Amino acid sequence: MLNNWFVMPTCLPLVIRRCHACASERFRANGKFRVNANHKLLDAWLLALCTACGETTKLTVFERTHVRSVRPDLLDRMHDNDLELAAELLQDAAVRRRNHVALDWDGAWRLDTGGTEHLDREVIDVAVRFAARIPVRPARLIAEGCGLSRGEVGRLITEGKLVSAVRLSGKVSSDFTFTLKR
Repeated sequence: MLNNWFVMPTCLPLVIRRCHACASERFRANGKFRVNANHKLLDAWLLALCTACGETTKLTVFERTHVRSVRPDLLDRMHDNDLELAAELLQDAAVRRRNHVALDWDGAWRLDTGGTEHLDREVIDVAVRFAARIPVRPARLIAEGCGLSRGEVGRLITEGKLVSAVRLSGKVSSDFTFTLKR
């Protein structure tokens, strides 16, 4: 029987960017936007606050964009400070590249295994599904979901008792499956 585990965000990730006021490297986005119009051109930014000093930084969503090329529903969501839109934009690789930022997901996600009844089986087949592109080490997910230490997970991988089509070392951010034989 295939078990489904879900990796879900619990809050917005921190934005990694150096603060010009205090040299901290973490900003917290809270879903606030600033939209500025200059005749028929629009600029829009997602605002984030430095976790150390509270200084505001602006992450460019678009700049000098003709007003007719912006979807009205997108503009409405920005005016409403839509938190889901902020999450979508933070995960957009083009927005992160344009602003030269990365994301820190530590403490911003949780693993839902659907219970512990699978732990006492001899063979466990699991499909891990990601609700957002959260980079996580598969060994950490497996250790947390199965109640094992990371060392035990490493030993199981070495012994061939933990197998997957994806590389279990490093990080993944997309769905994968694995089999654990005890």
